Amino acid sequence: MTSAMSMTLNAKPPEPAPTAALTGVHLAYGRQTVLDGLDWALLPGQVVGLLGRNGSGKTTLLEAMLGLREAESGSIRLFGETVATLSDAARARIGYVPQQSDLFDWLTPTQMLDYFKSFYPRWNDAKVEGLLSKWNIAPGKTIAKLSGGEQQRLAIIRALAHEPDLLVLDEPVASLDPAGRRDFLRELVDQVLNRGTTVVFSTHILSDLERVAFNIAFLSAGRIALQAPLDELMETTCRVSGPVAAVQALLQSRGLVELRSTALGGGRQQVLARCAANAEPPSSQGDVSVEAVTLEDLFLGLTQ
Repeated sequence: MTSAMSMTLNAKPPEPAPTAALTGVHLAYGRQTVLDGLDWALLPGQVVGLLGRNGSGKTTLLEAMLGLREAESGSIRLFGETVATLSDAARARIGYVPQQSDLFDWLTPTQMLDYFKSFYPRWNDAKVEGLLSKWNIAPGKTIAKLSGGEQQRLAIIRALAHEPDLLVLDEPVASLDPAGRRDFLRELVDQVLNRGTTVVFSTHILSDLERVAFNIAFLSAGRIALQAPLDELMETTCRVSGPVAAVQALLQSRGLVELRSTALGGGRQQVLARCAANAEPPSSQGDVSVEAVTLEDLFLGLTQ
């Protein structure tokens, strides 16, 4: 075997082009900076839960990504196209459910869905009928008379009906009770997994993310502080507490990356730290305590 052939056989497959790519995005409201040089990439087939404190800019980020709000600087591309000049074909590949309902509440679900059908060449009538039935939405009832949860489900049906390649949901289950959220999110993910759809949704309900999000992104101080697969985060992140010198020595000796540090007083500190994937997390030793973390710990630590 020639060396050239060997190199070809051993070469890794190229990384897929990102569905969405944001680079150096800056956006402010007056003197208040919301997005501050933000970089973010979403790959085909990723299901990403976007976490951030109230007022951190999650909705602004999603709207800017879709071209609904103009960034002051930076680059935003969807399917390789600049979002400001997105083609009709690219727009037809996007499904979006905003935080505030934008349904035509004087129409019935059937009338509204028939209207939107005219804009999308790959509208799936069977999927629409199946979801209307499964989620018990009366097709002939005026939308204004539907409950908040039914309207939220209807908005999702509209976003799924044309089988988008990018599905963006802003607080998609805020109007549902816990049981309804669980069933709904499971159904949502089942609808898109087989198609390799990129899904990003924001929520403040951590248990929802633990059920359906394969990746978690933390928005803090106008930037994505960290994005990684949820299981990997849980396995590789720990909380290290003790005297400053001893904590720092442990971090350095084990190659841990410091994510957030908090002074405890008395020459002690607490550090949220992450080890390399597949590396064994450290254990407590001497005056240094090492503890596993929960998703809530990560949320509080990374979104301050």
